[in-house]
Amino acid sequence: MNGIQFVTDEKGRKVAVQIDLKKHGAALEDFWDGLISESRRKEKGIPLEKIKADRVKRGRLR
Repeated sequence: MNGIQFVTDEKGRKVAVQIDLKKHGAALEDFWDGLISESRRKEKGIPLEKIKADRVKRGRLR
């Protein structure tokens, strides 16, 4: 694929990838967002009302 190059170790195994961001930057951002989402899957959520109350308390929301 044009704009993508794999880096291999001494045994020929793919260990990294170089991506031309001018060609594939948008796709990389989508991939990165998916990784972040997956890594946070088990985190406990914060109720919206608590977030609003904290922002009001700090003077950042009326």
